[in-house]
Amino acid sequence: MKMKYPKLAALLLTFAAAYVFASNGEFESIRNSLESTGYAGTFAAGLFFSYGFTAAPATAALLVLGRHQNILLASLIAGLGALIADTIIFRVVRHSFEDEVKSLSREKSVTYVIERIPKPALKYLVPMLAGFIIASPLPDEIGVILLAASSNVSGKAFTFFSFALNTIGIFVILYIGTAV
Repeated sequence: MKMKYPKLAALLLTFAAAYVFASNGEFESIRNSLESTGYAGTFAAGLFFSYGFTAAPATAALLVLGRHQNILLASLIAGLGALIADTIIFRVVRHSFEDEVKSLSREKSVTYVIERIPKPALKYLVPMLAGFIIASPLPDEIGVILLAASSNVSGKAFTFFSFALNTIGIFVILYIGTAV
């Protein structure tokens, strides 16, 4: 039996694994080791925050790291890591999810929704959705593809928005980590 969306299914599995890691007491020694990495670990978590299959584990790592770091400094450091990763996505592998996004966009339910959104609103909704995806633990590849497909984004504008959105999203995750 062939799966229709194997990459999306694998992505959901990474979210489940990250949840188990973050919530299961059996992984306490791993979490303690992660905390000892300091801001270098935060930078690495930022790098992995942008990639689809590592976004969920990176989010779990950031939740752990948020308990023991200055979250403003940590979000800037992790945001820089995410910016580097997004730049790689934008320039090298931005098409890794493109086949499934195109296939998904042709699904009846998706075309039904798109046809009901006024064209002027769609012009603003797609970049807003892309921004939300980049700021969230969802795969940045999808947000980058949406941005590239919706408008001509300059390298400078992409750099600014990627850093700002990732930093804000990571700050929220770190803040949640301090409360958990």
